[in-house]
Amino acid sequence: MTPLRIFISSVQSEFARERETLRDYVRKDPLMRRFFDVFLFEDAPASNRRPDELYLDEVERCDVYVGLFGCDYGIEDEEGISPTEREFDRATVVGAHRLVFLKGSDDAVRHPKMQALIGKVRTGLIRKRFNATEELKIGLYAALVEYLEVKALIRWGPFDAAPCMNASLDDLDFERMSPFIRTARRVRGFPLAEDASPEALLTHLNLLNNGRVTHAAVLLFGKSPQRFLLSSEIKCAHFHGTQVAKPIPSYQVYKGTVFNLIDQAVDFVLSKIALSVGTRAETVQAPVRYEIPQEVVTEAIVNAVAHRDYTSAGSVQVMLFADRLEVRNPGRLSPSLTLDDLKVAHTSVPGNPLLAESLYLAEYIERMGTGTLDMIRRCVESGLPGPEFTVTDGFVTTVWRKVVLAGEVAEQPESRARHRRGGEQARMQSCSQDGGQDRVQDGVQAELEARDVAILRACAERAATKRELQVVAGYSRRTRNFEQRLERLLRENLLEMTVPDKPRSRWQKYRLSEKVRGVPDGGQDGGQVGVQDRGQDGGQVELEARDIAMLRACAERAATRRDLQAVAGYSGRTRNFEQRLERLLRENLLEMTVPDKPRSRWQKYRLSEKVRGVPDGVQDGVQVGVQDGGQDGGQDGGQVELEARDVAMLRACAERAATRRDLQVVAGYSGRTRNFEQRLDRLLRENLLEMTVPDKPRSRWQKYRL
Repeated sequence: MTPLRIFISSVQSEFARERETLRDYVRKDPLMRRFFDVFLFEDAPASNRRPDELYLDEVERCDVYVGLFGCDYGIEDEEGISPTEREFDRATVVGAHRLVFLKGSDDAVRHPKMQALIGKVRTGLIRKRFNATEELKIGLYAALVEYLEVKALIRWGPFDAAPCMNASLDDLDFERMSPFIRTARRVRGFPLAEDASPEALLTHLNLLNNGRVTHAAVLLFGKSPQRFLLSSEIKCAHFHGTQVAKPIPSYQVYKGTVFNLIDQAVDFVLSKIALSVGTRAETVQAPVRYEIPQEVVTEAIVNAVAHRDYTSAGSVQVMLFADRLEVRNPGRLSPSLTLDDLKVAHTSVPGNPLLAESLYLAEYIERMGTGTLDMIRRCVESGLPGPEFTVTDGFVTTVWRKVVLAGEVAEQPESRARHRRGGEQARMQSCSQDGGQDRVQDGVQAELEARDVAILRACAERAATKRELQVVAGYSRRTRNFEQRLERLLRENLLEMTVPDKPRSRWQKYRLSEKVRGVPDGGQDGGQVGVQDRGQDGGQVELEARDIAMLRACAERAATRRDLQAVAGYSGRTRNFEQRLERLLRENLLEMTVPDKPRSRWQKYRLSEKVRGVPDGVQDGVQVGVQDGGQDGGQDGGQVELEARDVAMLRACAERAATRRDLQVVAGYSGRTRNFEQRLDRLLRENLLEMTVPDKPRSRWQKYRL
């Protein structure tokens, strides 16, 4: 903050020592120097201005006027008035906070005009007397501390309950309040009506301090909280290794209310960690499970936002490494708690109680001290080590990841030991299946993301083209990120070229290197699938990833030519697509719905009779049963019929929130057409998708998730 200016006024010759003492005292005191700076006329540089103009201008600029009155009145001008009196009068006119200190107790020895000036002061100002310089310092310190308290610059209560300087009701977004009340009424039985006025809500939540907006109100409902609290942001970074290193592959700084910050930071982490999708053996919706439980990620970030020290210039930092997730916040553990207490049942001691109350009402926390215990329990249930809590230059929560190549994992305790010592970089081990048991391949170590795994799977049993690798890794075109990913897999000797002496050959393909013997957990699915031909004694047909996508699209309902292009990743009817479709028809895997008119405008394609199912979850592709639990009687088990493009859009949101542009691409639209908008609206209306910023549908930050 900009220091508040103190102007010291007195007869210079009489108070030369006291003036210097006060200046040095304010500038050296740890508390005073944070808030104040002192102006002395004798410190002003040489200037081509009249002295009276200079000191009167400084009085107008000051926040606090300090007058030292003694025996002398000072040099008088043409009107018989001294600079000391003119300075006092100007401070009175401009409304500066005035502090007057009288030296000595015998007023009879003072100059008559000084006595008159003191009489003027008596009418509306409190004065303090002093005899020694030490008394003057103590008196000034007490007066300045009282001034800071009145201005709410220092506080004794919680930070979030203090008024936010320069903030008013106009700086709050009232549109955010109705959704908050609606949620609080549904999950916590909040007593206010949904149409309650903003003032009523703020008063009920104690977010007003003597009619002034508090820090908590700005953080919860502010239009731009970072305008008033610069460090109330979250910085998220993703590192491929186990140490902080540049360049940072993915780095985001999120701003907004605490609700926005939490949601965006959680989405950032979930979009970077592995996600496994189960089968519909028990329910109509395929279960999904993140490598780190979503509840653990959310709890770590919510705790950091709710309990941090908002007076610090530091921000919450969320850092995802190859072996762990670290969430740092500039805060301290409550004095009544120890780190060991976090691992057992303990009381909730929020550092920002008003903030915690609103987060509780919005169902982000429980306020029972169960958050850390829940994190420990969920980590153990997921086969992860318990989270670690430490206090260094702030509070740090560390959640250990599984060391993953493709799905199943092995813990690496030595990696955690290296982290605690701040030592070497941990290494990620790739595993492969051997009779259902995991075995570690000697000498095969690499840090792999989900896209890397998808690329390796695609090459598990047959060489794949560059275009095929783009499709399975989820790229719509050959981006720089894809090229770097492919180069890294080649450099790490996980992949190799089929034509190594001609890297740019049009016939170039990629296969697993010799040191990688296999990819675990069904890695062969990505490159070659054997489909039993029941009419030809066990003959097998080799299918590529695009073939499988087309068969899946026809699993439960007939699909149009355009549908098949979209799911196979073609932007138009290319010769390659036509050949692929003809081959599936020739192999009797697909059949036409209007076989006698191949070019009919009503033509569609469905699985042939000999194909009873395609392995590995083909049924996921076309018709999804969605339980409608919000209606009483008759609605349970209702099914929503989905087309191939709908499925593609849902799949795009399975692991992370997707933008509108992402959904257009995966659904095969070249732009935001009316058909696309209607399709998206229907998925939202059927409650299959939801917005990440529901209160602002047109927000530039809007994304969509399952």
